[in-house]
Amino acid sequence: MKSMINKIFAVLILSIVVVGCGASKKSSADLAINLPITATINLSQIENDKAPVTINPGRFNQDSVTYRLPKVIQGTYSISNFGKYIEDFKAINYKGEQMEVIKLDENSWSIANAGDLDKITYLVNDTYDMETEGGIGKEQPFSPAGTNIEPVNYVLNLHGFIGYFDSLKNNQYKLDVTAPVDFIRTSALQTVNTSTSEDGKSVTTSYFATRYFDITDNPMMYGNLDVEEFQVGDIKIVLSVYSPNKVHSAKSLKETIYTMMEAQKNYLGDINTTPRYDIYLYLSEGKEDSPKGFGALEHHTSTVVVLPESSSEEALAESMIDVVSHEFFHIVTPLSVHSEDVHYFDYNNPTFSKHLWMYEGVTEYFATLFQVDQGLVDETEFYNDIMTKIQRSKNYNDAMSFTIMSENVLKEPYKDEYINVYLKGALIGMCIDIILREESDGNRGILSLMKELSNRYGKNKPFEDDTLIDEIVEMTYPSVGEFLQTHVVGDLPINYNLFFEKVGLEIGEGKINANFILLNGAPIVSGDGQKGTIFFTESALEISFWKEQGVQANDVIKSIDGTTVTLQNANQVLQEVFLWKPGKDIEVVLEREGEEIVIKTTTTQPYTNGEAILEIQDATEMQKKIRNAWLKG
Repeated sequence: MKSMINKIFAVLILSIVVVGCGASKKSSADLAINLPITATINLSQIENDKAPVTINPGRFNQDSVTYRLPKVIQGTYSISNFGKYIEDFKAINYKGEQMEVIKLDENSWSIANAGDLDKITYLVNDTYDMETEGGIGKEQPFSPAGTNIEPVNYVLNLHGFIGYFDSLKNNQYKLDVTAPVDFIRTSALQTVNTSTSEDGKSVTTSYFATRYFDITDNPMMYGNLDVEEFQVGDIKIVLSVYSPNKVHSAKSLKETIYTMMEAQKNYLGDINTTPRYDIYLYLSEGKEDSPKGFGALEHHTSTVVVLPESSSEEALAESMIDVVSHEFFHIVTPLSVHSEDVHYFDYNNPTFSKHLWMYEGVTEYFATLFQVDQGLVDETEFYNDIMTKIQRSKNYNDAMSFTIMSENVLKEPYKDEYINVYLKGALIGMCIDIILREESDGNRGILSLMKELSNRYGKNKPFEDDTLIDEIVEMTYPSVGEFLQTHVVGDLPINYNLFFEKVGLEIGEGKINANFILLNGAPIVSGDGQKGTIFFTESALEISFWKEQGVQANDVIKSIDGTTVTLQNANQVLQEVFLWKPGKDIEVVLEREGEEIVIKTTTTQPYTNGEAILEIQDATEMQKKIRNAWLKG
């Protein structure tokens, strides 16, 4: 299982290929703070894929106010600049006249004589249509954080539609969303009212949010959706799926999601969770204006997922397990355990916690470990996943302080190391887990530690960033503190064999399961920018399946299963290959020195020779005991 690595696979492949109104007002600002800000989004008045938004803040008594949309949102650790999707921004006074507005930067607007301000209006462009122009984020689009506005589907990541006033960020919000009467709508935000227009053509749903954070933390999906609701223990799961061509449905995915989340709930045990969890799945058609940045973005009690619609049922199920399992475990951290940087997040001038190793790393570790703990995979597959993380982590700076990198994740040279939080960050979680198992004779692990931290803090009480490690040491053992100070605060690379030895394992040479398109985390294909072709590299010969098919280095890949492969669509086509399983009938057309070669066969499990995690033959009973406690809880 690849977990959040799927979130970055598309970027990895592509980069290698291309390189090779007026309600009653209060006269007091203090009283205004107690009034909900009213925001409206009208999906019944869309023109040119632009949604009209109105913001009614209540009356101000200050000279000027600043309205902002987020520069950065939680969970992405990159710059998005949602203000650049705003057009025709207007401030209107009580006489219905336009007021002077000064645009301070890409995301901020200043309005003078704020006491006269009645409302703000503007149009919102969706990000999916603009991904070919750079998309959200600085370099590569990450579609799960984006927005979609089209006649049959609306992905409402509300941070892309609704902003905040600097002085009113903690105000309550009343959000009215108007949409055609036949639209299906899903949201975890509290619904306070619904009303139908006089002509019966549209419905306005009113939602309530306690503060701006809850606006950004509760995405919505409207339109021609397929929705399934079901219970997993005491959690209500709402699965909303948009498949443009009806290739997949919520019903076809329900069993996969139920089985996975039941296992996760069993693994978590009595840890505080959430009464409802929403999964919003948008399946991309692969057209020019379709979203291309596949993966998932966590929210505290939901996740937005974007994946290719062309995926087979089996491949889509695996992708959903990979990405949704990671996102669901975020109900532990940062939902129940988080720092002041997270709790009081500044969307335009953010500071970041030192502890991405916990937020993302431990979460990714849970998403990997629970599968072997609950019998969804065997020990060998789990070991292979851990070994893959070790190998991929070596592509990043192994001698860099993780806490310094986390604090400076938007800056050079640290931002290029961010993906390592899903690799080395997960391995940090593994090492702490093994230390805790050894020190406690198998009785404690990192999950129990996170439960203790959750009980100490919870979702409404942040910890102090600088004191977390000292608290963890006080709650556990000096050896945990030594590890954190040496390898997380410090920059000494981890010798993983020292930790594997504690559980009767070692890293050695062996025959290991491989992927059809990656070797040690790197693609086995490259691209020729001048010719516009994709070809196999020497690395392909190290994977048994391709070697057995007679593939040679520099063979040009003309088509895969009838789809012509180009530089433009390689990202999508190769991600499908990434998800191949043994037993799949395939047809690959190659070109070698002008000659066409057709590979028509059924896939078998690919192998490669390399480093693997192996069991020590003469492991002691204590090592075996600790290993069993580690893998099976």
